[in-house]
Amino acid sequence: MDNLAHTLVGAALGRAVADRHVPLAGVIGAIAANAPDWTEFLIGLPSRVPGAYLVLHRGITHSLLGAAVQILLLTLLVGSSWRVATRPPWRWLLACIGAAVASHPFMDWQGSYGWRPFLPWSSTWYYLDWVAIADVFFWIVPLIALAWGANRHWLPLSFTLLTTAFTTLIIVLARQAVASWVLGAYALALVVGAIGWIRYWVGPVARQRAAVAALLLLGTYSLAHGVAARHRKAEIRATAQRRFGNDATFAALTEVGRPFTWEAMYASADTVAGDDWRLPRNLRSAPVRRAISDTPEGRAMAQFARFLAAEVDTADHAIYLRDARYARVAREGWGVVRVKTE
Repeated sequence: MDNLAHTLVGAALGRAVADRHVPLAGVIGAIAANAPDWTEFLIGLPSRVPGAYLVLHRGITHSLLGAAVQILLLTLLVGSSWRVATRPPWRWLLACIGAAVASHPFMDWQGSYGWRPFLPWSSTWYYLDWVAIADVFFWIVPLIALAWGANRHWLPLSFTLLTTAFTTLIIVLARQAVASWVLGAYALALVVGAIGWIRYWVGPVARQRAAVAALLLLGTYSLAHGVAARHRKAEIRATAQRRFGNDATFAALTEVGRPFTWEAMYASADTVAGDDWRLPRNLRSAPVRRAISDTPEGRAMAQFARFLAAEVDTADHAIYLRDARYARVAREGWGVVRVKTE
């Protein structure tokens, strides 16, 4: 998911797990929850190697092994920054950082972008296809809980107001792609959040319970998506087998701004399709096979793509490799790489 969601959920996890035992547990949780992303810059991002981002993003730093290393090192680093006399118990610091770091790959796994948990031993992607890569409720629910439990000080208030303004701007700019009921729910949440803050419904004394309640609400929301997705996947599987036979592959792709809706995608060895479109994959062509096996960008796209398709342009002396989840005819941008044939 997006880094704002990771930050807010991580802060809520920090409070929920260790607020009474670790000072600044919310801040520590927010930083730790983003560790799988910011540690990518320590191992090679940004890189000028073609296709490197496709391989490195959600790579080893997002794996189970990477998460374990990050939890250990961050716990030692944060714990050693305290004086011995004031240092919080190691077990609570470990629990705070461990929960926050672990939340990152789990939240990523929920979506249709995917997760590779068993790197470096296996590069297989896994997808739950539950919640979209960006979801309004993963912003507003933890934000309200954090705001209600914050001290009455200009710093947390400023953070809340700036974050609310930022998310509202995104939603306003993308409102055509956002379901109307989501817009209404978001507006209602803002009103309830403001009333709760003004009337001081929670405060610092009960902020741990508020954080726990927000996380339980998000967990229920995600689980509801999982139940609904199971039914939708069964429908898509049946359609895929009817169109392309028993060996067909398929996916129910999450849609940003439209919770509980999924885009159907079907594929055979030669074709990838949706409900109202279809494309040849061209993966058996000798030039395409060479592009995939002999070039770094080709290998990167083949490793990343869930529905790989190719276009051979002899006039341009190039092969365009695409992941049909994100690009179908585009020749540049996200989800497509160009491989020169000469």
